[in-house]
Amino acid sequence: MLLVHRLPPEPAYLRVKVGRRLARIGAVPLKSTVYVLPRSAGSLEDFEWLRKEIEEDGGDAMVLASRVVTGVEDADIEALFRTARDADYAALAEDIKELAKTRKKKKLDDADRSFLADVARLERRLAEIAAIDFFDAPGRARASDALQSLRESGRPVAARPRDSIEAFRGRVWVTRRGVHVDRIATAWLIRRFIDAGATIKLVAPKGYVPLDEELRFDMFEAEYGHEDGGCTLETVIRRFGLDTAGLAAVGEIVHDIDIKDARYRRPETEGVASIINGICLSSASDDERLERGARVFDALLADLQRKKNVRTEGPT
Repeated sequence: MLLVHRLPPEPAYLRVKVGRRLARIGAVPLKSTVYVLPRSAGSLEDFEWLRKEIEEDGGDAMVLASRVVTGVEDADIEALFRTARDADYAALAEDIKELAKTRKKKKLDDADRSFLADVARLERRLAEIAAIDFFDAPGRARASDALQSLRESGRPVAARPRDSIEAFRGRVWVTRRGVHVDRIATAWLIRRFIDAGATIKLVAPKGYVPLDEELRFDMFEAEYGHEDGGCTLETVIRRFGLDTAGLAAVGEIVHDIDIKDARYRRPETEGVASIINGICLSSASDDERLERGARVFDALLADLQRKKNVRTEGPT
């Protein structure tokens, strides 16, 4: 996908605004006024929104779908994306390094709130970069490993009491619409291992105020979300103490698809990602995604349980 645009000389802030928006969605420049994204429905939506903003601010813009860019090879374009993301990962790695130095100097541990807030900020940044890392830049693994080392370098935190399955039966579980791999897998986990009759309520991504007895997952201010660098599925598995053979491996697969940090690199990951993407593209509703996705995770768990090398612990 190409965005070709022309900005007026004034206001001066418009150029900065557009540049930041392009960086946020992961677009890279072919020329000063021509930016490219991999062809997808998401890329089209991002460029169309930006085109609208540019035109509303007095500029001109058009979005083009093209399989070939004259004079530029696909490999060259992919290299542009990897170079851009490697620069992002390198900057993140420097921030991780500085936080590690600060931690050592001030002797901060995992109970220090400012340290935890800084780690959470770096985790969000890693996830943001990974979301626009379309061609697996090599810097991702280095930044992810550095962040993991930072998480594990402090004194252990006191174990959190497990959530009781019995106490959580009959509750309504709430998540945002447009479900994808982490929410699909978490809904499957809830219905299979916590409450077979659980209601999964789908709401707008922002502004929802939960009713009494409702539990939110993988959304703003959720009771269950990304914790300690893991995806929501991993959080629910850990907090309920679910130790069924193969579940940890399912969590690893979903982790790498959702967070895109290549932490586990299980051989099943690419295939599961393709199947879930296909389900999301071909389903008419979120309920259909959840139903079809549940069958996928049932089958995946059964396959993992048959394998002799099922891993039930974290990365080595």
